[in-house]
Amino acid sequence: MRYPGSTRKEAGSRSGGAIAGKAYARSAGHVGVAPNQGDKAVPCLGGAQAEAVYGGWSCSYQLDVTGGWYDAGDHGKYAVTGALAAAQLLAAYERGLTFAPTSAVMRDGLSRIPENGNGLPDILDEARWELEFLLRMMVPDGEPLAGMVHHKIHDTAWTAAPMLPGDDPQPRALYRPSTAATLDVAAVAAQGARLFAEHNPTFSARLLSAARKAWVAANANPALLAPKSDGFGGGGDYDDDSISDELFWAATELYLTTGNGEYLKTLRASPLWEADVFSPGGAFNWRDVAGFARLQLALYGRALPAVDQETIRNSVLTSAQHLLSLQQAEPFGIVYRPNERRYDWGSNQLMLQNIVVLSAAYDLSGDRVFLDGAREGMDYILGRNAMGLSYITGYGSRSPQNQHSRWYARQRDPQLPNPPVGSLAGGPNSTFVDDIARERLRGCAPQTCYVDDIEAYGSNEIAINWNAPLVYVASFLADAR
Repeated sequence: MRYPGSTRKEAGSRSGGAIAGKAYARSAGHVGVAPNQGDKAVPCLGGAQAEAVYGGWSCSYQLDVTGGWYDAGDHGKYAVTGALAAAQLLAAYERGLTFAPTSAVMRDGLSRIPENGNGLPDILDEARWELEFLLRMMVPDGEPLAGMVHHKIHDTAWTAAPMLPGDDPQPRALYRPSTAATLDVAAVAAQGARLFAEHNPTFSARLLSAARKAWVAANANPALLAPKSDGFGGGGDYDDDSISDELFWAATELYLTTGNGEYLKTLRASPLWEADVFSPGGAFNWRDVAGFARLQLALYGRALPAVDQETIRNSVLTSAQHLLSLQQAEPFGIVYRPNERRYDWGSNQLMLQNIVVLSAAYDLSGDRVFLDGAREGMDYILGRNAMGLSYITGYGSRSPQNQHSRWYARQRDPQLPNPPVGSLAGGPNSTFVDDIARERLRGCAPQTCYVDDIEAYGSNEIAINWNAPLVYVASFLADAR
C-alpha cells in the first residue's frame, strides 16, 4: 500500500511514517500539515517557559526531528526512553543472532511495516526508525554544545484525548540537551553500529561516528542534567540526577563494538563495575541502565579477559538465582519485589526486565530452572494475577481495551480504535497519580491498584519502553524449547 505525500498513513507509535493495517491507518503526525505544526523545523524552548525551566537557556537554530516513536499516550518524543526501547529491540535481534539463529526475530516479513520484504530483518527496520530520529536530536556542529543530544521534543502545552497526532495544533519545542540523553544515544548508536554492519555498512558507519561524537560531547559536559519542572509544558520531565549508569552503558556498547581498551578502562574505573546493579524491584529502566549494560557485557563481552567474563557472568547468575528465590515465595509466581510491596508506575515492565535477567541467565548457563522461572513470571502478565486479567491487549479471555492514549481513544470517540493487539498496559500502581485512581482505588491491595480506563494513565498507559521488553521476552520464550 502506498501513501504519497501528506496523505500517507501511520499507526502504532511511529511519528511521521507509514505502517500497514487499515483499521489503524491515520494521517501522518507532525509532518507540518495544518493544523499540525510539524517537526521539520522545531525551535528550542524559549520565552517564559525557558526561563522557568532552564533559567533562560535557549538556542538560535531549528532542527528537523521528524520520525521516531511517540513515547506513550501523548505526542512527546524523549531521547532517554527511546534509546532504551530501541536498544532492547536491537538486543532481541542480537540475542537471536547469538543464541537462537533460527529465531523468528531474524526474519524479514514478520511484521506489518512498510519495510516488510526489503531484505532486512523487520526488527532492525523498526529500530532504525527510532535511531534516525535520535541522530537528528544532536546539536549541530558549530553550535554551543555541539554533539550533545536534546533531551526531548514535545508540545509546549498539554493536549487531551482524543487527539490524533496529525490534528495536534500545539507548537513544538526542543528542550535543552542533557548528559544522560547524550550518553544513552552514544550507547544505542554504538550498539546499532555493530548490528547494522553486515546489512548496511554505510548506516553502521554513521551510527558509530555519532556514538563517538556523543561520547566526547558528554564527557565535556558531564553534569548537564535534565531539570524537574513539575510537568510544565506539554510533556513529562524524565529528569535524572545521576549519570554514572548512562556513562557505564555508553562505555559498554562502545567497547563491545570497537574493542577499544580506553572504554574498558572507563568501565573498570566505574563503581558500577563491581556493584550489585540488579534490583528485585526492577533490574533496570530508563533512569537506571546499569543492569542492561551488565547483561550486554555478560552476553557479548567475549573479548574481555577470561577472569572478567567469569565475574560478570556469575553476577548475572547470582542475581537470577535471587529472583527465583523471591519468586518461590510469591503466590502468583511473580518475578518482582518492590520496596514495601508498593507497586511502581510501570510495574509490568519492571517485572519483564527481571524476566530478561532470567533469560540471560538461561542463555549463559543452559540451566532450565531459569527458563521455567521466566515462563512462570510471564504467566502473571498473561492473567495469573489478582485481577484475573491479561495485561496484553488481545491475549487471553480478558485484556485491557482502554489504555491511555490520545489516538487509541475509542472510549472517548467511537470512530477511533482501541489499542492494537500486543499493547502492554503499565500495570498496578500503588501511587495514585491520576484522578481515576484517586476516585476508584482507595485502599486497594497492591496487585489490584489498576483500572482499565483511558484516563488512568498511572496504571493503564502504553509506552515504547514498556512494550520493548515484552518483545524481547516474547522472542526469548518463543525460541526456548
